[in-house]
Amino acid sequence: MAAVAELTLLEKSLGLSKGNKYNAHGERQIPVLQTNNGPNLTGLTTIAAHLVKQANKEYLLGSTAEEKAIVQQWLEYRVTRVDGHTNKDDIRILLKDLNSYLEDKVYLTGYNFTLADILLYYGLHRFIVDLTVQEKEKYLNVSRWFCHIQHYPGIRQHLSSVVFIKNRLYTNSH
Repeated sequence: MAAVAELTLLEKSLGLSKGNKYNAHGERQIPVLQTNNGPNLTGLTTIAAHLVKQANKEYLLGSTAEEKAIVQQWLEYRVTRVDGHTNKDDIRILLKDLNSYLEDKVYLTGYNFTLADILLYYGLHRFIVDLTVQEKEKYLNVSRWFCHIQHYPGIRQHLSSVVFIKNRLYTNSH
């Protein structure tokens, strides 16, 4: 999904009116927000953090110093590791690593829903939607997290809902 489309979804989920004007710049289509009272803002995570502050929902950026650092870490992960990767092997490695990380966590920061969860959900949607039932089972923690985020009020919007089977499938039945 293009970053500009993600920012529009984020705006709506934050309850902001659609007053922002976005452009995409360069070969990698990096989003640029044209501001009325200052310099333009460039980059998905920079603009996203700005929108969160504009909506007075700073808690989405983390409540403690450690949580803020973790949110930043995952936002950086999103743009450096997720964006631009379409190779199936890269995606498998990414999902395997994320699956291990989420083993004992509800959200990326542990127990609090943040901007990192929203942007990683948007970034992974195009990959998760194409996973087979068996692949979703293989990445059970990612599937649990993804299913939880897609049902968070206002996040999924017009994106297709990804179906997850509630019962585990067993291939070697008796």
